[in-house]
Amino acid sequence: MTQVDESEFDMDDRTLTDGVGDGATAERAPGGQTVDDALLDDALGAPSLEAACEAVLLLADQPMDVLGLATIVRRPPDQVEAVVRGLSEQYESDGRGFDLREVAGGWRFYTRADCAEVVSRYVVDGQQARLTQAALETLAIIAYRQPISRGRISAVRGVNVDGVVRTLLTRGLIEEAGVEHGGHATLLQTTPYLLERLGIASISELPPLADHVPTYAEIGDLVDLP
Repeated sequence: MTQVDESEFDMDDRTLTDGVGDGATAERAPGGQTVDDALLDDALGAPSLEAACEAVLLLADQPMDVLGLATIVRRPPDQVEAVVRGLSEQYESDGRGFDLREVAGGWRFYTRADCAEVVSRYVVDGQQARLTQAALETLAIIAYRQPISRGRISAVRGVNVDGVVRTLLTRGLIEEAGVEHGGHATLLQTTPYLLERLGIASISELPPLADHVPTYAEIGDLVDLP
């Protein structure tokens, strides 16, 4: 019987293991990358490291430090810092409408100081935008009948109010107030911000509806009553 030299297998196993460890004889992936490099590319989850950093920083609501950003994009901190600084310099040289600034120990996107006038115009005009007649009617129904569901508001107005309700929610004038008892409909109510805009302390200070409802005689002047 032929005897097999087990040392050959030991040597082969050691060569394969050691090769991947030191990178000298690591297995190659398509395109000439090492297996480790290919795994890193898969883990990035973005077309490039620059794109990954931009995407994460756009979502951040406070300055993000390099270590935290590096943890998310799965790259070494020094590599991430070099990319972020490069992006910041690129935005400045291109004269973009935003900056990537290093503040409070982290990085965050800001609008450029040169664009302050147009940004201010946008903010001010947005705050001064008037509510439509449909929005005012819907807001009044909610204010006097709260908490109330969208279905009941639609029944009072005779039209679908989903779009108007979304507008009022976005403006911060109304908010959700739980679920209707015995059902699944979401209830709506006014917010403290509305009271602030109206200059009143509580919803009980709203003027009585009776003062604004026409009398029987006034209705008779408008339509023919039997």
